[in-house]
Amino acid sequence: MGRIAHRHRGPDGGTFALVTTLRAETETLDAALRHAAGLLSRDPAAAQRSAQEILEAHPDAHGARRVLAAALRLQGEPDRAADCLRAVADRHPESADVLHELGLCLGAAGRGQEAIEVLRRAVRLDPGHAGAWRTLGDQLSAAGDEQGSLEAFERHLRASTRHPELIEAADCLRTGKLAAAERITREVLKKDPVDVVAIRMLAEIGMKVGQFDDARHLLERCLELAPDFHLARHTYARLLLRRNELDGALQAIETLLQAEPKNPNFQLFKTAVLVRKGDHRAALELLERILEHYPAQASAWMNYGHTLKTVGRLDEAIRAYHKAIELRPAIGEAYWSLANLKVYRFSDAEIAAMRAEFRPETGDPDDQSHLAFALGKALEDRGEYDESFEYYRQGNAIRGRHHRFNPKKNVFDTARQIKLFDEQFFRSREGVGCPAPDPIFIVGLPRAGSTLLEQILASHSLVEGTSELPDIIALSRKLGGDRRRNPASAYPEILATLSPEQFRELGESYLRTSRVQRSGKVPFFIDKMPNNFQHIGLIHLILPNAKIIDARRHPMAGCFSCFKQLFAHGQTWTYDLAYLGYYYRDYLRLMDHWDAVLPGRVHRVQYEEMVADSERTIRALLEYCGLPFEPQVLRFYEQDRPVRTPSSEQVRRPIYKEGLEQWRHYERHLEPLKRALGPVLERYPI
Repeated sequence: MGRIAHRHRGPDGGTFALVTTLRAETETLDAALRHAAGLLSRDPAAAQRSAQEILEAHPDAHGARRVLAAALRLQGEPDRAADCLRAVADRHPESADVLHELGLCLGAAGRGQEAIEVLRRAVRLDPGHAGAWRTLGDQLSAAGDEQGSLEAFERHLRASTRHPELIEAADCLRTGKLAAAERITREVLKKDPVDVVAIRMLAEIGMKVGQFDDARHLLERCLELAPDFHLARHTYARLLLRRNELDGALQAIETLLQAEPKNPNFQLFKTAVLVRKGDHRAALELLERILEHYPAQASAWMNYGHTLKTVGRLDEAIRAYHKAIELRPAIGEAYWSLANLKVYRFSDAEIAAMRAEFRPETGDPDDQSHLAFALGKALEDRGEYDESFEYYRQGNAIRGRHHRFNPKKNVFDTARQIKLFDEQFFRSREGVGCPAPDPIFIVGLPRAGSTLLEQILASHSLVEGTSELPDIIALSRKLGGDRRRNPASAYPEILATLSPEQFRELGESYLRTSRVQRSGKVPFFIDKMPNNFQHIGLIHLILPNAKIIDARRHPMAGCFSCFKQLFAHGQTWTYDLAYLGYYYRDYLRLMDHWDAVLPGRVHRVQYEEMVADSERTIRALLEYCGLPFEPQVLRFYEQDRPVRTPSSEQVRRPIYKEGLEQWRHYERHLEPLKRALGPVLERYPI
């Protein structure tokens, strides 16, 4: 710079040369900075070298110091990166870009409160800085400020979109007005087909209505247009996790973590993938690191509790749930998680705290439904059945408003299965499918003893327990095609058009996609997705040697147990007593059909018989599965294995009889269920 200042003192020709030289040097510096910044996502070490070379020639180039800090952050040195930027931020307090990068570095170093203060300065300087708003949203979420986080993400959307109407669409999406959100988003895309914010939002809507293939195509297009659109990649990772494509979900989140290694929300998502993959040790280690840096993040404590519960560390799980409640008293899911242990008993103070937070008309619907179910369980344990029922009713009503169920469609779908799959259909396709005998399917309705059966079978030396695998349902949806063009779906009728080779390929596809849940050390594995009772025809055709077990429970006990169980997702028929009765009738009708057209194919285990004579029932179960008797299956409760379902603590104890008649305490409230069950109660009298 001294050399340039000296030339400035020359004659007019020297001044012209100076201006030309300054412009050339500026253009050269800008090009060098663009090159260094471009290396960040591909090769942070090379970006660091380029930034250092620029700083040797231009020590005051704060843009180069910002690239250097980002490169250090991406290489796992966030404290050094923050130190590198402090002086620059002091000399250039007006630079929102510098402050944003400093906020990223402080956040990556686990210095969350400092990061929030710096990022707030950045958005005050530049209210249109989309990146700073998004990073602030991440940090506020990590700090437990959910409302502040939501507001920051809304400002991020305002700053990042060219179409203000997408703000209204986002609000509709948040409040469950999906049709309005879709209409607005599609109108934007008609005008601007490559607007990635609108594309991502339409994909989000597609995920909420179950159009996962459409959502996937949209997100892949979005990331093709904008590879660094982190929110879209995060949504893509969530979609892959929802579809149980665990390796893909992990790869997507690792890509995000390469850009933001210490982003607590990305790390938290990674723990969810690890849990689904069965790597609970790695998940716990990562959660503990997150909580070390962000001890005020209620959602991290809750996930920590879920994982501890899964591996049987019950006392620690309870402490984690309590910590989440301490940090956010309205966090209904933590209260419900305690209730859902089935063995936890709430204190007077906890019940009073839940009552104080229960505001169904004004509170967050998710929190309020969880609180209602938790209060229902707490009062049930105290024998206060009438008030308990009222809370169960309100919790179901809240869920039902946001998650609709169509009983007529269920009747129609059941009728289609029965019409297609007659004896002749199976007789003409005898011998098709993949002959592998590996899977043991446990089907039926939830809360009918399926987890107990899984625990018993998984105690056998030749059988591995997995979880409720979505692979069969995913196959049925894939076969069904595009529901937007054909709302009825092409499934199951499309099965009539498949060749023997295609049935075999479908069976092999199931074994391939479910392999991620298996260790491969034993020959047989369990898939206990209850809803697979609707797909027994498909299972028989693609895996003719698989075993299928129907876990059944008395309709009054089973249906009421579903009514008071808050399921994480799906099972929308459980939110209304009449719908429960209708659904049970459809289930019974379809199972009777499978028994008629495929006699002996399905082995039934009646829960009440299991309780009355467990050894006889277990021996019959093993005989059906072709497994030799092993004494340890009678001591299934000693099995040390992760269990993710609501019955996790119950199956770690010997079989007990207390729950068989629990519904009778509520019988005066259950007339709608009795009426809906109708003739079923002649078959299963009360």
